[in-house]
Amino acid sequence: MFHKNIKLIIAGLLVITGIWQFTENNIGNGIFLILLTAIPIFLYFKNELILLAFLKLRKQDFEGAKKWLSFIKNPETALVRKQQGYFNYLHGIMLSQTNINQAEKYFKKAIELGLSMDMDLAVAKLNLAGVAMSRRRKLEATNLLNEAKRLDKQGMLKEQITMMKGQMKKI
Repeated sequence: MFHKNIKLIIAGLLVITGIWQFTENNIGNGIFLILLTAIPIFLYFKNELILLAFLKLRKQDFEGAKKWLSFIKNPETALVRKQQGYFNYLHGIMLSQTNINQAEKYFKKAIELGLSMDMDLAVAKLNLAGVAMSRRRKLEATNLLNEAKRLDKQGMLKEQITMMKGQMKKI
């Protein structure tokens, strides 16, 4: 909702006000304001609109997720680098159901910008492997599947990876 720089300004103002409250011997107010500073700092690193879009995707509400992401007008300036990666990752997931060409572009950009969690990176690479496989680029698909397997430390994508490897043998 707020630009990333405005969130930092709000956090700075809260810290300054908290310090002023300490000097006025209002220790409780100062502690509360210093603790309250954690909210804008958290929202600086984790954009609230992206978090809401993730919640909608968890419920398989693609239209709701698209609505929340549409509120982000300029992702290059309004989001930090990792948030831009997740912005593209979410768009790629939503478009993978309908338009594979667009989804490939978003997944590649998300990987380029970086994703924080290995699981998200594995899902993006698995989707890119599926796109490469559908375009008969077997070597690229194999490399992407191996990377996805390496990144999938919990084994949540093991079944999908083996299924895709089986389909690749048919190509």
